[in-house]
Amino acid sequence: MLSCTVGDVLDATGARLALGDEGQALSGVSTDSRSVGQGSLFVCFPGVRVDGNDFAAAALESGAAAVVMTREPDEGVLAAARTFDGSVLVTPDADPEELMLSLAGFWRARNPQWVVVGVTGSVGKTTTKDMLAAGLATRWRVHATAGNFNNLIGLPLTLLSASPSDEVVVAEMGMNHAGELERLSRCARPDLALITNVGTSHIGLLGSRENIARAKAEILSGMVASDSVGRGRPRPCLVLAADNDFASLIEGEFARPAGVDVVYVGSSPSCLASSRSLELDDQGHPHFTLAFSDGWAQEVCLDVPGRHVVQDFLLAMAIADRLCTDRASAAAAIARMPRTRMRLEVVSAPGKPRMIDDSYNASPNSVAAALDVLESMECAGRRVAVLGEVGELGAESARLHGYMGAYAAGKPLDLLVLVGEGDISHTEEAARTMGFSEDKLERVADAAQALELIAPVLREDDLVLVKASRAAGLDAFVKGVLAR
Repeated sequence: MLSCTVGDVLDATGARLALGDEGQALSGVSTDSRSVGQGSLFVCFPGVRVDGNDFAAAALESGAAAVVMTREPDEGVLAAARTFDGSVLVTPDADPEELMLSLAGFWRARNPQWVVVGVTGSVGKTTTKDMLAAGLATRWRVHATAGNFNNLIGLPLTLLSASPSDEVVVAEMGMNHAGELERLSRCARPDLALITNVGTSHIGLLGSRENIARAKAEILSGMVASDSVGRGRPRPCLVLAADNDFASLIEGEFARPAGVDVVYVGSSPSCLASSRSLELDDQGHPHFTLAFSDGWAQEVCLDVPGRHVVQDFLLAMAIADRLCTDRASAAAAIARMPRTRMRLEVVSAPGKPRMIDDSYNASPNSVAAALDVLESMECAGRRVAVLGEVGELGAESARLHGYMGAYAAGKPLDLLVLVGEGDISHTEEAARTMGFSEDKLERVADAAQALELIAPVLREDDLVLVKASRAAGLDAFVKGVLAR
């Protein structure tokens, strides 16, 4: 974790010392006063509902060695600093996100020995990040993004929580707008990177899939060929899926001009890592042959359901191979890693149906993939899909929600439940247009109504997929069904 002095923070961020000692030692960073550690730095973030500046005094009382405020400190904060021998730094005109990026960039520069791997893409980032961390840990000391802390605050916290003894830092990087990934990449300075795919997530903010592809390519912005390449460090490299229809654009306009190698994964033997003879068992688990272009091959069975996760696996294996990790050990570690909560997580309780809880987030692509998983899994009773609305689709929302309905209509569903009062209506219209049976289709307003009307008719032998953007709150439906 971050280990520096108050003076280092002043130099890195341009903050002003209002009270305290520049030589005071700091260990760790927090943006939540409830998790302040002894001797740490507390960064006050002003929010819509909660202003971190209001908790500066409490953080000092809880053991923080220093606080960074975005407004002038009142006497209460100064008194707490004097009482507990703390320091107060002020950046009244600063963007706190930029402050965090500057501080994390300083810590990254202090640790040039790290190999940083950047992970981005429209869907599958967190799964791929988790696979990569599991595989690399068979050889390296790995620090990885916790959960999906991948934004302008989460990425800095990932770097700032890494220790000098770590060897590889796996950093998930998300974005909503053009320019965000560039800021993250220049902070993290990745040695290696991968792009899972270019889908429709955030198309409402970026306008087109090409714009999304260009925004994803910003992950290359901070990649710089190191003077130590060939002496224990990898050459800068980007890993892409061969079926990414914007791969040539990303390679030709962004990677090659920056001197970054590009390797591909997919189903073709010409790819660095490929899958062959892919089949799903009755639980939706993929079984396939992992093959590398040099002829090495091994049978693999993943504990995560769905065909789509095989690509995530191949991306992770390509990076692991680039870092000279034993292939068999990495593949075995990934195959046995636990599933991520609320991401195609199969949960149940005595007397309750099996629930495929994929309620954490959604895009049209991931909705289709989840429906494929529902279709592939063994089911003694009925297959039920509970789908909520997908956010951040902008002007494309109606069309893309319609595609979701058309795709669902082609699946062997015994009941399709659509949740929401907005563009989910286009999902309903498309499903009906494509001939989905009227008596198998239900529409409810929200998760509470779904729990009231749908939960009572579910049976123990049913298999129920629950999928939507986080804002739909369908995790409450899953919890409610299992608790009834």
